[in-house]
Amino acid sequence: MAATTTTPAAALTRDAGIAHALIRETTLAPAALLMIALHVIDDSFLQPQPGTSAGDHLLSGLVPVAVLLVVAATYGRLRAGVRASLAAGFGLFGVAAGIEAVYYAHSGRASGDDYTGFLSLVAGLLLLGTAAVTLWRSKRGGHPLWRWARRGLIAVGTVITAYFLLGPFLLSYVLTHTARAFVPVDRVGAAHENVSFTTSDGLRLRGWYVPSRNGAAVIAFPGRKGSQKPARFLAAHGYGVLLFDRRGEGESEGDPNAWGWNGYRDVDAAVAFLRRRPDVEPGRIGGIGLSVGGEMMLEAAARSRGLDAMVSEGAGERSLREFLDATLGDKWFAAPQYATITAGVSLFTDHGPPPSLKDLAAKIATPVFFIYGEHGQEGERNLTPQYFAAAPEPKQIWEVPDSGHVGGIEARPRQYVRRVTAFFDRTLLN
Repeated sequence: MAATTTTPAAALTRDAGIAHALIRETTLAPAALLMIALHVIDDSFLQPQPGTSAGDHLLSGLVPVAVLLVVAATYGRLRAGVRASLAAGFGLFGVAAGIEAVYYAHSGRASGDDYTGFLSLVAGLLLLGTAAVTLWRSKRGGHPLWRWARRGLIAVGTVITAYFLLGPFLLSYVLTHTARAFVPVDRVGAAHENVSFTTSDGLRLRGWYVPSRNGAAVIAFPGRKGSQKPARFLAAHGYGVLLFDRRGEGESEGDPNAWGWNGYRDVDAAVAFLRRRPDVEPGRIGGIGLSVGGEMMLEAAARSRGLDAMVSEGAGERSLREFLDATLGDKWFAAPQYATITAGVSLFTDHGPPPSLKDLAAKIATPVFFIYGEHGQEGERNLTPQYFAAAPEPKQIWEVPDSGHVGGIEARPRQYVRRVTAFFDRTLLN
């Protein structure tokens, strides 16, 4: 069989095609990186969240922009494999940044920076396509076995990197840029007032308040959605109930943070609001916090002593600090993910992680009732008993049978209402 040869003309045509492909790649990819950088600048400095300023986003804005500009400037001088890896990584970041725009547009709350968010989404998809094409075209020579082995190793390395580092880092961006954008339907079951109050760091929070009929009031937290269930039975028993959108959510100002860092300031502001109410007597302010709301309540109770009694249901981990306090068998396998998420949240909020909830629980000087589900989240089931052990008396704990995460009121409705109401009656009314 005759050997296949390549004519000089064919070789020139092939080389010209490769050169044109490289020129397209090294033009499109830096342009896409600049589009993502434009959105970060717009989101952080030009049109930040209401109640915040450019100065609140120095770290979270300047670091990503600087990295994006450096990669865009040096992209054409890098090897194909490095270019493909960078294009894939920053492509996913561009898509993650665009998720915020898609969500708020779907909720009917799109603002100016969300339009550059759509630009970031398009740029991210362009970079992902560029990465796939560049990787496929690179190193096409050599033995077929080596080519496929090399691609297999790259695929395995990509999965590992995405699982432990890139995925958690991108998740931290979403956690700090996206929150419920709407006010839910009112199902509190009692007449309420539309209220607002200001936090110590200058954010305006908005919510509903059911006036008290027994001289005591309870903050149901977080938000105006899941907290309506305890609000209904507390209001029916005569308690004043305050529900409000936490910072960055619904109609409240500020940057979102799904892990609730700095949320204790929202609780403090709510306590200050209730202290000014003529229908609430001194020493009769309580709180019931669900999931991250329970975690923020614990921190507020430890820091400010403003709450006179509190219920924390479903408290778990909110940073690497709590995760390391857990006694989970596989925690060292998952620790890199939590470390990456914690670092990402710190970067995108310009704020370090808060103290461990286990350490804070030891400083609580108010009656506290811990609730967690028998089948709740692993961190919740592991850490809530530790928080209970660390907290001083008076305290109580209840593992709700057949309950999932913050599902006590569905699993055991009568017991839940009886136990929670009796706790507040004993601590706030006697």
